[in-house]
Amino acid sequence: MTFQALLVEKGGDGAVSASVQEIDDARLPDGDVTVAVEYSTLNYKDGLCINGKGGLVRSFPHVPGVDFAGTVEASEDPRYRPGDRVVLTGWRVGEIWWGGFATRAKVKADWLVPLPDELSTRQAMAIGTAGLTSMLSVIALEKAGLSPLKGEVLVTGAAGGVGSVGVALLARLGYSVAAVTGRSDAAGYLRQLGAETIVDRSELSEANSRPLESERWAGAIDAVGGDMLARVLKQTKYGGAVAAVGLAAGAAVPSFTVIPFLLRGVSLLGIDSVMRPYEQRVDAWNRIAADLPMEKLEAMVVEHRLSDLPELANRILDGKVKGRVVIDVNA
Repeated sequence: MTFQALLVEKGGDGAVSASVQEIDDARLPDGDVTVAVEYSTLNYKDGLCINGKGGLVRSFPHVPGVDFAGTVEASEDPRYRPGDRVVLTGWRVGEIWWGGFATRAKVKADWLVPLPDELSTRQAMAIGTAGLTSMLSVIALEKAGLSPLKGEVLVTGAAGGVGSVGVALLARLGYSVAAVTGRSDAAGYLRQLGAETIVDRSELSEANSRPLESERWAGAIDAVGGDMLARVLKQTKYGGAVAAVGLAAGAAVPSFTVIPFLLRGVSLLGIDSVMRPYEQRVDAWNRIAADLPMEKLEAMVVEHRLSDLPELANRILDGKVKGRVVIDVNA
């Protein structure tokens, strides 16, 4: 038997190329659950893997795709049976293990999560790692004491995948959401998702040497990092919290200061979705099924085929992808 996949290869000159190919099943990794993949999605990591950047792919040829959803075809693990619908995000699948940009995948059972009945496999990939990360951020902020009564919540990088789902989730839960974007055409889109205020990226992107600024945000989801994260921390209200989920502006925070922590009791919450324990993943997916407005989710989605991925990979690395890209691997 064979399956179709986007195969990334490295030539003798070190050049990396990606193309859709027919691959023999015997080349699949030695996992214990085989999944007929129906949909995948595009993340920033996928852009790096397809282009051979960032050192994420260690062995070529390689099938990227850090997320996928589909139906179990065969299982050596009693937790899963043929016909079960499953979703996978994280665990470095698509980086060091063949991933979801294929019509078939073979993985470890521990990495899978049963898909809630309320979600289709397409919706699961409209959510993907980005949406899971957003939900984990909301849960962490709630545990830190955030509630709609405490004031505005800021979402940076709001037009991206994590940000888009974050805006929609928070608005659905009754929060007043302020969305940060540098895209002039994104304001209408973000308001449709539920943002009440649009903040131009330029207002927060420049370093500020002051240890504190005027209090404004009850909490925040930050997908940008860099000086913007420092500015957000300085503007967070007493007792507020910021969930850090990304580093689009870089890992370093040159204008960082501990003063917001010491004088305002602000909390900085690190959000990882790659290695999250199974129970927390199940809880988060169930919360997504209950709390994410699916009509708004659909407004974020643009659907593509496997053959579109090389071009899409360049676009996401250049910051030119808005919302959620869903890959129909069978198209």
